[in-house]
Amino acid sequence: MPKRFSTARGREFGDAVRAALSATGMTAREICEKIDWDPGKLSDLMNGKGGCSEVDVAILLSFCRIAPEEREHLLRLFRQTDTKDWWQQHGATQPIRPRTFIEHLQKAKKFIAWSPLAISGLLQLPDYTRAVCLAAGKGKPAEIEERVAIRQSMQEVFRQRLDCVFYVHEQVLLLPVGGHEVLRAQLHHLLEMWVRPYIDIRVVPTAAGAHAGLAGSFSLMEFDRIEKVVFVEAENSSLVIEAPVAVEGYSDVLTSLEKIALDAEESRKRISKHAT
Repeated sequence: MPKRFSTARGREFGDAVRAALSATGMTAREICEKIDWDPGKLSDLMNGKGGCSEVDVAILLSFCRIAPEEREHLLRLFRQTDTKDWWQQHGATQPIRPRTFIEHLQKAKKFIAWSPLAISGLLQLPDYTRAVCLAAGKGKPAEIEERVAIRQSMQEVFRQRLDCVFYVHEQVLLLPVGGHEVLRAQLHHLLEMWVRPYIDIRVVPTAAGAHAGLAGSFSLMEFDRIEKVVFVEAENSSLVIEAPVAVEGYSDVLTSLEKIALDAEESRKRISKHAT
């Protein structure tokens, strides 16, 4: 039966189909004429509204000669379009390019991250990212450099003036990732990024003791047309959460962190202190 999408996963699928079909060089009208589809059906699919079956999708992708690997990815995505929360298993390690995260990030209107163990990826300098990958044994040198490049490319969202709030624990400012010189450069980078009016960095001081964020890091994204989504990254898997009740629990954590975090000026002073 045709499926109608009502989740962020469905919209992600529609965007992925649009990109794949665009790469064929054919117009939507040409595709519809060839496979005898109503143009509105294809439009709904590409706009994340659904309205077709898995067989329909398979026929469309086969006609457009989508590469097998991408076709399988899109079909897996289609099967999950009615899922509110989903767990992505990646194998031995996190993927070099976290596709789902990036696709959501590019559409977000607000990004909020809690980082109790390391600087948030969107704020990392290449040397810091490289040190994290090396310490975790993330593949051969060429793969590590690719991971560094992808992480840097994700920071292009700042050109969109994405509204960001980064909560970071003070212990992160002391952990010499890559050595003291790399850490010092990273902390100065935080201060430089703070000049941008759409970026706020708040430090949760060590003196605060136990706090609501002890369960670990996560990112919350807000959008114009879909509900909030939370991303939780583990060693070799990712949890994507959009069920309202579950997301509200993470929102409560952020509210608690905001209450105990240093204000903007004190956070800036604390980072400056550790950067000297």
